[in-house]
Amino acid sequence: MRILFLTQWFDPEPMFKGLAFARELVRRGHEVEVLTGFPNYPGGRVYPGYRIRLRQREVLDGIRITRVALFPSHDRSAVGRAANYLSFALSAATVGVASVRGADVAYVYHPPATIALPAIVLKLFRWVPYVLDIQDLWPDSLRASGMVRGRLVLAAMAAWCRAAYRMASRIAVQSPGFKRALAARGVADGKVEVVYNWCDESVIARAPRDEELARSLGMAGRFNVMFAGTMGKAQALEEVLQAAALLGPAAPEVQFVFVGGGVETESLKARAAGMALGNVLFLPRCPPSEIGPILSQADVLLVHLRDDPLYEITIPSKTQAYMALGRPILMAVKGDAAALVEASHSGVTCVPGDGKSIAAAVEALLRTGPADLRRMGNNAAAFYERELSMAVGAAKIERLLAGAAGRPCEGVVAATDEERR
Repeated sequence: MRILFLTQWFDPEPMFKGLAFARELVRRGHEVEVLTGFPNYPGGRVYPGYRIRLRQREVLDGIRITRVALFPSHDRSAVGRAANYLSFALSAATVGVASVRGADVAYVYHPPATIALPAIVLKLFRWVPYVLDIQDLWPDSLRASGMVRGRLVLAAMAAWCRAAYRMASRIAVQSPGFKRALAARGVADGKVEVVYNWCDESVIARAPRDEELARSLGMAGRFNVMFAGTMGKAQALEEVLQAAALLGPAAPEVQFVFVGGGVETESLKARAAGMALGNVLFLPRCPPSEIGPILSQADVLLVHLRDDPLYEITIPSKTQAYMALGRPILMAVKGDAAALVEASHSGVTCVPGDGKSIAAAVEALLRTGPADLRRMGNNAAAFYERELSMAVGAAKIERLLAGAAGRPCEGVVAATDEERR
């Protein structure tokens, strides 16, 4: 098939369904072209070597890329974010649609929901059906993040999303909860398939603990519970500090390690200092290519999101990375993410935003012992390979693309079974 990959973000921006996924589609025998914007995420500044212009073509790993103009922004301003999303949608729907070659089907990465504008234009004017891959449920996530509060704006966005769902030939969603949510909004069950996300398998790989690296990081001789990633409002990590305070006298060997950055990082550091927490360590954000060895120094990897109905149907992307690494998981997220940990026997769950529950879960893991912790980690890695890997997910998306294009897709299931083995 000739596949148009439509996404606002693409390499060199960090995106797990970016160039590696495009290469996987090419490996499976398809011709892929990408329509995207100029790289500016996550800092909101255009990357060195690029400048905003009406259109730019380039080739990455043999894949043709067409970039179109956008307003670069990724700050906390709703106006800036809206300008960023809308400017790309308009450029892609006009200059972009006129610039790309013919395609049998489009793969459309959502968010933002505005990405549906060029997808719909492609379908109406160039007769290209599209598969919508929904990673973020709008307008729910806008409400939950506090980015948008106006009822009229949220209602208008909900109506736009319903139109995008109707126009899509097939829809991929990241969790069973997303599928239930779309069914409640009138989307036919047969149109939607759950395709669990995978991680960047080129940088995330199982590795033994490195004592020298652990010492250099300040993690040697401790039972390290690590959170890695964005520290923002949605992660609500204040109660994790409360768990650290509760465990300080009861389990002095436990250390909570926070790796990364975000709008709440400095506030968390100040709060930890004010609470005189000697069992909390903050490490700076590092490039994705360097995070694997750091994560491998953890005894337990923590996933935490604010207790919100939206997050009950969301599987945070770090879940897949943690499983691929083969480390026990402490899942402080309700719903589908907790169900994955329970089904895979890869860790324990606790109540998000509840310091006592988090502390009790850490104590339980501490008492579990090395052999059972290794078993949990092995279970996590095996589950990832069987259910969540790129080979498994790409085969499912390939079938959706073939169905949307009206093309046979023989051999995909057999290939997937072979890759699983």
